Amino acid sequence: VQLVESGGGLVQAGGSLRLSCAASGSIFSINTMGWYRQAPGKERELVARITRGGSTNYADSVKGRFTISRDNAESTWYLQMNSLKPEDTAVYYCRADVFSDITIIYYWGQGTQVTVSS
Repeated sequence: VQLVESGGGLVQAGGSLRLSCAASGSIFSINTMGWYRQAPGKERELVARITRGGSTNYADSVKGRFTISRDNAESTWYLQMNSLKPEDTAVYYCRADVFSDITIIYYWGQGTQVTVSS
């Protein structure tokens, strides 16, 4: 599974951005698709994720502002980010989780920078 992110950039506080993550390869094997972020000096954290069944969950800090979705082919997923705050500034990574009988394999994208100015 290969992942390519796009859509990051610089935006003023209160603005919006939409991130995309395009998957290729064995996309049929993906069970969960997610977005994570890492700010300077901080650990990488979950932002949002969506399962193959459509269940979603979000970090408390983004609930009501961010929405994760995917296309019908389940080969691309998105993160719509509204009402952005300076504390949302981070490198955002998409991740695909592939479950097998005995393990979970995580595939990461290269990351895209999101900078929110105050």
